Amino acid sequence: MSSRTHEAVAEQAWAPPAGKPPLSSRLMRATWRGLPAKQHEAGWEPGLVVPGGDGSPLLTDHYFPRAHGDFPTLLVRSPYGRGLPWSPQYGLLFAEQGFHVLLQSCRGTGGSGGVFDLWRNEAADGRATVSWLRAQPWFNGTLGTVGPSYLGYVQGALASDPPPELKAMVVQVGLHDPYALFYADGALRLENTLAVAVGMHYQHQGVAPFLRATLRLRRRLRHVTTAQPLRAAYVSALGGELPWLEEVLSHPDAEDAYWRGASLLESGESGKSRKPGKSREPREPGESTERLRVPTALITGWYDALADQTLEQYDRLRRAGCETTLLVGPWTHTSALQRGWPQVFAESLAWLRAHLCADPSGLRPTAVRVHLGGDTSWRDLDHWPPVTAATPWYPLAGGLLTRRAPTGSAPVTALRYDPADPTPSLGGPTLSGTAGPRDNRALEARDDVLTFTGPPLTEPLDILGPVSARLAISTDTGYADVFTRLCDVDPRGRSVNICDGFRRLPTAEGASSSQVTVPMSSTAHRFPAGHRIRWQISAGAHPRYTRNPGTGDSPLDATTSMPVHLMLHTDSALVLPTSSEPT
Repeated sequence: MSSRTHEAVAEQAWAPPAGKPPLSSRLMRATWRGLPAKQHEAGWEPGLVVPGGDGSPLLTDHYFPRAHGDFPTLLVRSPYGRGLPWSPQYGLLFAEQGFHVLLQSCRGTGGSGGVFDLWRNEAADGRATVSWLRAQPWFNGTLGTVGPSYLGYVQGALASDPPPELKAMVVQVGLHDPYALFYADGALRLENTLAVAVGMHYQHQGVAPFLRATLRLRRRLRHVTTAQPLRAAYVSALGGELPWLEEVLSHPDAEDAYWRGASLLESGESGKSRKPGKSREPREPGESTERLRVPTALITGWYDALADQTLEQYDRLRRAGCETTLLVGPWTHTSALQRGWPQVFAESLAWLRAHLCADPSGLRPTAVRVHLGGDTSWRDLDHWPPVTAATPWYPLAGGLLTRRAPTGSAPVTALRYDPADPTPSLGGPTLSGTAGPRDNRALEARDDVLTFTGPPLTEPLDILGPVSARLAISTDTGYADVFTRLCDVDPRGRSVNICDGFRRLPTAEGASSSQVTVPMSSTAHRFPAGHRIRWQISAGAHPRYTRNPGTGDSPLDATTSMPVHLMLHTDSALVLPTSSEPT
């Protein structure tokens, strides 16, 4: 223990208060199935005041086992309030399993004092909370953290200068790089940005205000996302201007000083965010070991909007020699905490017991477990990604996809993209209710979507790892985006999206020809025998990303637009990581 011995703690007799957790939390708890049996009755101390890094009062609820004993503590810090679903999922459930749980509202949210300033105060307020913890008679000096999304970001902020008491973290569908949450290659992730804004601004106010705001955004989504200019259109849907969102919209460049220190994925003290598409220098094992020493469990889903960030964080921690584990399920950002919750909770509990309670009995034998799509099975691996062979598939005129390399760089086919009728987005890793795998046939029937389809497979094909596209593409204006997607086509013709990627083509005055590589995220998927591989290409996915006006103007400020023609050439390729490990 860092500040007190166990004997000193024992001298301060602490009797658990008699308060029960909120009725709403107990009712929700009763609806869950497939969870471990509780070990203790849970108690509740609401509304504790903890001084933040600047002295702001941070409202905090304390959940605990209603039993005498030496229990570790979990810190859960949230900008989304302390009610549903956080109270039952984290406060109640983990207290029943033998943990003290502090559920705290971040600065400027949920009744806490100060002003919420996206990401900037989390490290200081986390450290201040640990300082307060050291004076509590029930704190035994062993601390862990757990939580999803932004609740994952605050864990990493605390671990950037970890207190000695911090022994383990569980980051579920977690945020690691705020810039990448809002932007892809400089293009605004429009739909996600609006969803984040509603959550940040309303969820901590309670269930009713949050639901009303969500419904209002849904009703006005088309108007907001098609407005010209786009920049201030969100105000009517969100009920007013949001200062932090105005800052986000005003800084689309990852190299801007505004984003300095935001990313938890960067090395060095500056924390400067890198520009998407710019490769990071490989890390040497052991680099920044002091800052990356906290054992960390990472959990995500293949259709999680933050999956790429989680996979990058896993690689970062592994290279630094940090003890880490990875679970990737068939989930979206929200379904991981709903349909996937029994498995997510079991994984989290096992990790925390192993590192806070010296009980490794629940840990799985391998560092990585991933769900294999198309087969509904799980694959246990020693590391991610596994050893694979980069296998290119090439587009041919007539919409064919082949393993045979072409000769030359002749045009394959062209498409016309009209910003006035933008190619719509469908499914994929978003924060919307339509996230995940979807039937793409209606989308692929549009004139502004190209598809290239391989022959029926004669045997199953497994791909595990990062997918990418090499595009040789030319445009008539020099201002265009490209969206590329991998799909699995079954014998009935149903085309289901597996993974995808987006790039803004290099701009130039007049006609432009580009050779670009588009990262298409990672996946673990089996194409069964009889299925076909499909490569889908378009010039946008709206409103997932802002539509490119085709004029060179900012998509947020443009008031006019013009159609763009794109030509795809034969030396383009879809590159699949074909598994070389036994099935």
